[in-house]
Amino acid sequence: MTNKITDINVEQKHTRIYLIRHGESEWNAAGDLYCGRTDIGLSKEGVTQAKNAGDFLSSVAFDRAYASPLIRACDTAELILGERDLPIQKDERIYEGDFGEWEGRSKAAFIKEDPDSWNNWMANPWATRAGRTGETAREMYERASAFFKEVSDKHPGETVLVVAHNNTIRFFLAGILGMPFSNYRRIFQDNTGINVLDVDGDDILIRSLNINAHLND
Repeated sequence: MTNKITDINVEQKHTRIYLIRHGESEWNAAGDLYCGRTDIGLSKEGVTQAKNAGDFLSSVAFDRAYASPLIRACDTAELILGERDLPIQKDERIYEGDFGEWEGRSKAAFIKEDPDSWNNWMANPWATRAGRTGETAREMYERASAFFKEVSDKHPGETVLVVAHNNTIRFFLAGILGMPFSNYRRIFQDNTGINVLDVDGDDILIRSLNINAHLND
């Protein structure tokens, strides 16, 4: 791996956050099944992706590290940190969404069985529960927003690694961009895609979105 990111951090006063989706999970590899809150580990490819991301970010001096408690996120964070002696703080507010009856199933399978549930979700995820019994986009966005504001308040001027999940990241980004939440799928997040945010309380600047150069060798 030759490409590496250079930390763009020079005497910052805000909190710089490297927000990263976990590596490919076993269920991602098995036909992109919806993992949600199910605790599924990384696939072999997911491990490689996380190691490559770690190499790409090897020059970044992280002060803190956070991850969703789910194993695919924690393992990704550990592989990215590599030899850095930095504890990973787990926070349930950056869990993946609860997908209710969709968990463990492919989109094609559950849409065929219950198209209305998917159509209602796509039309208004803010107020619709995923998989009938899961979370709304509002719940995902609000818990993620509370997490990032707290991280900014606690760690001003620091550089923080955060490893989270596809839909939690997409709803958070949609919210700070002011997008309609029904358009959240227009934000693509590769496994181990890297987003760089400068956060100062409620003031958030997206410096980079879904950096994936480490996946293209």
